[in-house]
Amino acid sequence: MASANISNDTTVNVYDETSPLLRDHNVEAQNPEKPKPTPIPTGQLAALCTVRLVDPIAFTQLFPYVNEFMNDLHLTDDPSRIGFYSGLVESTFAISQLCSIYQWARLSDVIGRRPVILIGILGLAATTLMFGLSKSLAAVLFARCIGGLFSGNIAVIHSVLGEITDSTNQAVAFPIYGLIWPLGSIIGPLIGGSFSHPASKYPEAFDYEFWRDYPYFLPCLIAAIVAIIGVILGYAFLEETLPSKRKQNNEKSAVSASDSAATLSSSPSLALEKPMGVKELLSLPIMSALATSGFALSFLATSFDVVFVLFCYSPVEAGGLAFSASEIGYSLATAGAIAAAIQVFIMSYLLRTFDCAKMYNFCMGLWPYTYVALPFLNAIARRGLDETTGVPDTYTTAMLWTGIALVLGLSRTAALGYSLSMILTKENSPNPASLGQSNGIVQFAMCSSRSFAPFLVSSLFALSIDNDLLGGNLWVVLMVIVAYLGTTVSRKISLYSKKTVP
Repeated sequence: MASANISNDTTVNVYDETSPLLRDHNVEAQNPEKPKPTPIPTGQLAALCTVRLVDPIAFTQLFPYVNEFMNDLHLTDDPSRIGFYSGLVESTFAISQLCSIYQWARLSDVIGRRPVILIGILGLAATTLMFGLSKSLAAVLFARCIGGLFSGNIAVIHSVLGEITDSTNQAVAFPIYGLIWPLGSIIGPLIGGSFSHPASKYPEAFDYEFWRDYPYFLPCLIAAIVAIIGVILGYAFLEETLPSKRKQNNEKSAVSASDSAATLSSSPSLALEKPMGVKELLSLPIMSALATSGFALSFLATSFDVVFVLFCYSPVEAGGLAFSASEIGYSLATAGAIAAAIQVFIMSYLLRTFDCAKMYNFCMGLWPYTYVALPFLNAIARRGLDETTGVPDTYTTAMLWTGIALVLGLSRTAALGYSLSMILTKENSPNPASLGQSNGIVQFAMCSSRSFAPFLVSSLFALSIDNDLLGGNLWVVLMVIVAYLGTTVSRKISLYSKKTVP
């Protein structure tokens, strides 16, 4: 299908389902002289990565202890119901983020990207501290609600990345940027798992009444300090990238050529272009496909993150692994390490070699296998469980962690769809002035599924275990079906996506 209504200064090819994953060598033969890659604005990219690191640390540091936190609030006597409340906590955050994400994107198109990003990080720092000081479910939900409102600026951060790169250097810049979330997802769970309950873990330094009364404040404090550092560095080094604001800044002072070559690669006339409205953008088949598939991707990825933590926390007899908060933190850090390795060692090569849309479809196709593999981990734990101590033997523990690494490897490879979605949104945005709203639409779709995924999957998990439905594995069957449906939705992107030829 043609995509002539989407303008771009670069030569493009329209690909359909019959197109190969590898690039068409005939196209390269017709374009023997490749343009020289635009220099990456290293200062801007470093500043952007610094502020980006705040979000995953603040978001993932609570995963190792959130179920324990809910249990400490004495909300229920049934351990299998804990997942309901932890899912509610995450859904509250996502619903609030959903309500603010498009508004932040629109505001950034008016006042600029930089102030919106800094305000969001500062708000995230404050609400993280509020979460650590919460002593009731109402206080926890309020803190997560406000935190979600401030986290709605994620689409703005993505827009900045799109504005400082082009098709000639994104194969280098996007993997570097994509490394930040895995890096944060390593640091965050380690902070949460290592520093929750500091009074009992580190009595020589934290055996005081305050730390006993607020056992989860220390990891929140550390995450908030990271956020404050991000605000300071972002204020000092992050430059404005909105075309209209950038033009005004350039009239006031000259910008270093080495640091802004890619940032200023677009013409000043871009400031004269008007962003398209929501209806206009969604009328483009590719934008509609990206939003719909983004909804499916976010639902599957968020559900896996939630159910994996709940799966690890639940007793072996109830279908879980009976992990402690520290062990959950280590497993999540393992997931982050796997994702980071993928970004560092192979992502750049993949972007230079394969079609983005086809890669996206491949990643979506991994989700059914990721979910179906989880019950096998419980089977391994059951087989080697010592009935007297309740602890698996050494061989079983080794097999279990090997299986966890494989499952998490599948999930992190499938989650590369997030990075690919950013690239596809950038490449298929109708014009640079509409990039902020294009990202806003796709991120809105992702956050909308994230708003109910934690609550839904945790409730489904509890329902399956409590009623022994399909041996407690009904949730697995349903999630595999949903994952398969998600793969069919993603195929539309290949039909409508345009291919930028470097």
